[in-house]
Amino acid sequence: MPVSAETRKPHFAEFVALIASLMALGALGIDSMLPALPVIGADLHVRVENHLQWIVSIYFLGMGLGQLCFGVLSDWLGRKRVLIAGVMVYVIFGLIAATSQNFVFLLTLRLFQGFAVATTGVVTRSIIRDLYSGPQMAKVLSISFVVFLLVPILAPSLGQLVLLVWPWRAIFLIMTGLGAATALWAWIRLPETLNPDNRHRPDLAHLKRVGFFVITEPGSIFYSVAIMSLIGGLLAYVSLMPQIFAEVFHKPHLMAGIFAACAGTMGAASALNASLVERLGTKRISHTALTGYLVVTAIHMAWAWSGRETILSFTLLQALTMGLMSLSTSNFSAVAMEKVGHVAGTAASMQGVITTVGGAFVSGFIGAGWTGHIYWLPLSALICGALAFSLIAIAERGRLYRNT
Repeated sequence: MPVSAETRKPHFAEFVALIASLMALGALGIDSMLPALPVIGADLHVRVENHLQWIVSIYFLGMGLGQLCFGVLSDWLGRKRVLIAGVMVYVIFGLIAATSQNFVFLLTLRLFQGFAVATTGVVTRSIIRDLYSGPQMAKVLSISFVVFLLVPILAPSLGQLVLLVWPWRAIFLIMTGLGAATALWAWIRLPETLNPDNRHRPDLAHLKRVGFFVITEPGSIFYSVAIMSLIGGLLAYVSLMPQIFAEVFHKPHLMAGIFAACAGTMGAASALNASLVERLGTKRISHTALTGYLVVTAIHMAWAWSGRETILSFTLLQALTMGLMSLSTSNFSAVAMEKVGHVAGTAASMQGVITTVGGAFVSGFIGAGWTGHIYWLPLSALICGALAFSLIAIAERGRLYRNT
């Protein structure tokens, strides 16, 4: 039940759609840029092709850094005002980025834009945690994720379509227009969910207490670092897509369609999770999915290493990898938040910093190692998955595939 005294609340379907739309703004800032990376590089005279990945990774880094700030503020000032303020700052930096004439300046703006849009990740998770817990929370996250995944499915195609008729700067204008519309929707329809009794004015002692709890509670820290590892592998895949299709397959025009197909399996997995999680439980589903992830990435790595990789095999195996990752991380997020509900905003912030900043560094390391050999991507994903599995095993003291 909502804790707000407001009477005009959206129905469940509208609430999920609104939360998913807010969450999707962060992904929009990544996926819509992918087709434009080579064009931006040529326009801004970027000489080292691997440096174009920074347009994605520095934005993601900003998202991680911003989560600590906005989560703490939302525990003090309330969820709604912090959420809307962050989205509007995202809009402003997007407008400025559309005028950029220098690559370093663009990267700086992307860092700040990512910092601002972090509010749509951490505050929405806090709102969900204010209202739900356990399998119900995982169900809401999964349904939201299905809607959210329309962005990575459609955004690269949107970016390619924009480039057919307008310069790459128009992508930023569309991005900011959607951000402004979503902020207006939230301002009109979203209630305040933070119980006044749970408001905490920021202070160093409180942050230390919460921080200590977040990093010492096994479910919180180990599941968060596991998410970080898997997110790092996913972000590396996203960042390398333009180079993979240009350098390996020599068919860059197929990137948007295949990216959509792979992202579609994540949506299907989230829909499946929403229908099963209350019956089977978060841990049983996520542990099984992570095991499948390890098997698929190992097969993909061996297949690519043998020199037999084709666009078809890449699409099938990468789609399976992403679907299994979705089944894992959506439930990992619910487990990580389960015991920190009394400080949901600040805890979600700290977990978010771990998952996104850490994920950005993992992705950067993987991207820096790219030399044009396709096996590098599934090999990196396999290593990330093995690390995640080891951490979950530690958190559960070896008692995997069970909910108690």
